[in-house]
Formats: sequence, structure tokens, C-alpha cells
Amino acid sequence: MLITLGIYYLAPWIRWDRGINAPDQAILFDIPNSRAYFFFIEIWPQEVYYITGILIIAAIGLFFVTSLFGRAWCGYICPQTVWTDLFVWVERILQGDRHQRLKLDKSKFSFNKFWRLLATHLVWIIISVLTGGAWVFYFNDAPTLMLQLINQDVPWSVTGWVVALTGSTYLLAGFGREQVCNYMCPYARFQSAMFDEESLIICYDELRGEPRSARKKDSSWEGRGHCIDCKICVHVCPAGIDIRDGLQMECIACGMCIDACNNVMDKLKLPRGLVRYDTELNHKLRKENKQEAVHIFRKRTILYVSVLFITISTMLYGLINRSPIELHVLHDRNPIFVELSDSRIRNGYDIKILNKTHQDKNYKLTISGIDDLDIKIAVAGNIMGNKWFNSLPVFADSIGHFRVFLTAQKQNNARQQLIFNVEDVYTKIKENSDSIFISSLE
Repeated sequence: MLITLGIYYLAPWIRWDRGINAPDQAILFDIPNSRAYFFFIEIWPQEVYYITGILIIAAIGLFFVTSLFGRAWCGYICPQTVWTDLFVWVERILQGDRHQRLKLDKSKFSFNKFWRLLATHLVWIIISVLTGGAWVFYFNDAPTLMLQLINQDVPWSVTGWVVALTGSTYLLAGFGREQVCNYMCPYARFQSAMFDEESLIICYDELRGEPRSARKKDSSWEGRGHCIDCKICVHVCPAGIDIRDGLQMECIACGMCIDACNNVMDKLKLPRGLVRYDTELNHKLRKENKQEAVHIFRKRTILYVSVLFITISTMLYGLINRSPIELHVLHDRNPIFVELSDSRIRNGYDIKILNKTHQDKNYKLTISGIDDLDIKIAVAGNIMGNKWFNSLPVFADSIGHFRVFLTAQKQNNARQQLIFNVEDVYTKIKENSDSIFISSLE
């Protein structure tokens, strides 16, 4: 819990130097400028396929973890579980253990009851506000937004998100709790499709525990199982299930029943593990008096690892080899071409040069495919000189818009293929785009 909470609250404050023209927050979703930053990775809107890749990796990773360790995500990392555990911890500090809380709820109204409940809900609200505030830090520069919050000078959109997330955290972690897992989360419904008999789940060792019965002091264990039917495993379960009835959809594999049962076994001076993480295969093997086995590498897990490897490798290759330049050429649609008085044909194009770097750049433009091609570049409606071909300026993290007019003799082909090429004047990195030169409607 501390690790996941620490990552969530502190990650927006990690700094990452990207240069003078770029934000220095390591993890930032810059909605106004349509950027996403994750340490050295910068994702533009047209690179949404990287987001798709991340979602695929997350999904397959979840399937892989589930096939090995059951619902480890639900029990240890899921935000609903983490914040519920945090709220329960606050309850335990201010109101006592489960027995004391039940007693307090049933007691008559008093000052003791009033201040304990008031303090609990105030701490819950503080945690909820911090949770909502930490979330909006991922979408804004954290130090700047913090100063705005202190000075009460934040945009209404930020305030709205903080209020909404504060309310949802307070309601879901404070009151919804396991009901969110049972009725709102779809994961429990399809988790069985990712389990096999070698997935690690919480099991009750019925061979050792049955027949169960209450134990009297100094009585013998002969003819009895080690389960004394104290039901403490049921009481501590956040979902309220009895793990002795077998694996159930509501079980989130949090392990609280294991800890509770082990404490009872310690008091009875019996071996731990009556309730433990185990596999159905091992349970069957014990019934047959065979050696237990653990197979991490099996068909299902090998398939998941293969898909993960392919997806991660593809994304890394794309990130490492992606060009810092993008070139987009759009041919005019109306008019498609213009026939000049000297019988030559002119075509117009919109050119967009995307500079993904954090420095201002100059690009050299060349066009191939037609001999004796006359090239004119217009910026803001003004035809520029020939020197512009060798130095098209584009600001850092920006898109340069240019109008290009090509004039040539009428071609034999109605549509002649062209290749537009831009080259960074300093780094010599190139990018090209195909287009056509239309000289007739035939």
C-alpha cells in the first residue's frame, strides 16, 4: 500500500530536463498542447498508436500476472483496494479493531462516539482531497499548480476535477468498498477465463482442516482437523466470503484470511498454511499422495510472454527509430490545377513540417519527379525568395505551415508522381512524402 500510494502522490513531482523549450515534469499529460510526456518519451496526437500499444501491454501483463498469481492485481495494486485499505487503517487508528468498531456503531450517541466518527470522516476527506489534487498534477505542472492552489487562483476546470475526484474517492473507498468489486468492476466476471489449474490462488487445505470443530482446551487432535471453525477468516475477509467453501468470484486474493488463520495456528502451536496461496493442481496431487509441482512456463504463460515481447519490442523499435521530423503534403482540391497563359501547368500544395525537437529548426526543401520544375513558396500569402528552399524555419515543438506552388510543362501523364523531401540543415535528418502533379483531367 505504501509503495503504490508513494508512486501515485510523488510521481508528478519528479523532474526531467528536456531543454529550455519543454516542460521538465517527468510524467505529464499536456492536454492544451496535445502532448504526453513520460521521462524521455514524448507522444504527439498522431502517435496515438503508442497509447494503444501501452494499453495492449497493460492488458496482456494483467492476463500474465493473473495466470501465474491469480487476482494479485485486485488484492495488492488496484486503486480501489489500496484506498479502501488506507481508509480502513484510519478507522482502525481512530475507532479500534473490528470488534471495537462494531461495538461503537451499536453504542448510544455520546461525545466519545461523536469525536471518533467526526475525526474519521475528516481524515477521509483530507485524503480524498489529496487524492484529487494529486491526479490533476499529472495534467499540469505540479509546482506551478500547487502555488495556484495555495493562492486560490486555479482554473474552474481544475477545481471541478478536484471536487469530482474528492467525492468519488470519499464515496468509493469510504462506503462502496468491496461492493465496487462485486457490482461495478467487470474484472471478477471474466477472471476465470484466465485461470488454469496451476494459477496461484488462495486455497483451504481441507485434507488437513477437516473435519472441523471447536476445540476445547487440552483436548486431543486425534480424529479432528486443524480447523477449529472460529470463522475469523470470514470476519477479516473484505468481501465477506468463506474461503473454506472454495474459490469464489468475490475473492480478491488480498491474503487477509491467510494472515488471520496463521495467527490462530500460531496460538494453537500448529503448522501454518491451513489457508495459503496454492494451486488446484497441487491440491489434487496431495489428495493422490503425489509430489507437488509448480510450472511457471506453460502454454498459457508462454503465449502471454510472447505477445508482450513482440509488442514491447515493436514499440521500442518505433521509439528508437522514429524521426524527429514529420512531413505532410496535401494537394489542392479546388482548383486541382491552373493552366497559365504560356501553356504551363501550376499545382498548389499545403505543406506541414512537424518539428518534434525542443530546438528551433531550419529545413531544406527539395522536390523530385519532374525536370525543370519551377518552385515558389508562399508564407502568409507572400511569395518568398529562392533562399527559403534552403531554410524553412519551424519553431521548437511546432508545426510549420507553407504554401508551395509548382509550375511545369504539361506532362505526358495526367498524374505525375512527385517526392517531397525535407532535410534538417544541421543534423541532415531527412523525411519525405509522396504526392502527384496533375496536368489534365484525363
